[in-house]
Amino acid sequence: MTATETTTTQPRTGELPAISEPARVLPRDARQLTRIFLDQLAVLGEGTPEYQYARNTLIEMNVSLVRYAAARFRSRGQDEMEDVVQVGTIGLIKAIDRFELTREVEFTTFAVPYIVGEIKRFFRDTSWAVHVPRRLQEARIQLAKATEELRSRLGRTPTVKELSQLMCLSEKEVDEARLASNGYSSSSLDAAVSGGDDGEAALADFIGADDHGLELVEDFHALAPLIAALDDRERRIIHLRFVEERTQAQIGEELGVSQMHVSRLLNRTLARLRHSMLSTN
Repeated sequence: MTATETTTTQPRTGELPAISEPARVLPRDARQLTRIFLDQLAVLGEGTPEYQYARNTLIEMNVSLVRYAAARFRSRGQDEMEDVVQVGTIGLIKAIDRFELTREVEFTTFAVPYIVGEIKRFFRDTSWAVHVPRRLQEARIQLAKATEELRSRLGRTPTVKELSQLMCLSEKEVDEARLASNGYSSSSLDAAVSGGDDGEAALADFIGADDHGLELVEDFHALAPLIAALDDRERRIIHLRFVEERTQAQIGEELGVSQMHVSRLLNRTLARLRHSMLSTN
C-alpha cells in the first residue's frame, strides 16, 4: 500500500476526504488532493470546523514542499535546518491563505516563492545585520585571522599595508573588508550616545531615513482621478481587495455575487486603470 492508501478514508464532509496522517501523503498524491482541498477551502466559512480541517490538512500535506525548498540550505547544521523548515512552513501558510483558484498557476509554483522568501528573511534577520556580498563576508573572516596573527607576532595592531601583504589583497580590499565587518552586528537605535550640551541622547536622534513612500506620490496623484471615475461597485471592490485585503470569496459574499464574478469585475477594472495609467505616462 502507498502512504496515501493507508491514511485516506471515506469523505469527511462534502467532497473532502478524511486524511488521518496528511504528512505521510506521497507528493504525487498531495498535488491532486491539494486541488480538491483548495477548491473547498474557497467556499467554506472561516472559523468552521470544516474550514480548519481543510486548512490544517493542506499545511501538513504540503510540508514536503517546504522540505524540498529548504534543501538548498542544507549546508546549515541539522539544528538550524529544523528552524528553516519551521520558518518555511510560515511561508506555506501564507501561500495557502493567499492562493486564489482564478490564478492560472499550480499551487506549488505559487507557494515556493513564499516559502523561500520566508527562509531568506530568516537568514537575513539572524545572521548579518546589514546585507554584505559573500566576497566581503569571506574577506572579513580572513581579515580577523590575519589581524590576530599579526598582532601576536608584532605585539601591536597591524597596519593596512601589513594586512594586505599577509592576505594577498590590495589595501583597498582590506579597507572594504574592515568596512564590511561593521555590518555583522548592529546597535540599538535606543543606544545612548553623547548629545552635546543636552547630555546623552538616543542614537536614533542622529540618524536620518529615506521616506520611500514619497516615490509613490506621483503614482497616487495620477491614480486618484481614475479611481474617482469608477462606479460605486468598482470602487467598493477595489477598496475591499486592496485596502481591507479581503479575498475574492469574501468580497463576493458581501456583494451577493459569485467569486468568479468578482474576479471578472476586478480584472476588468484593473486592466482599465492600468491602461489609463500607461496612457498618461
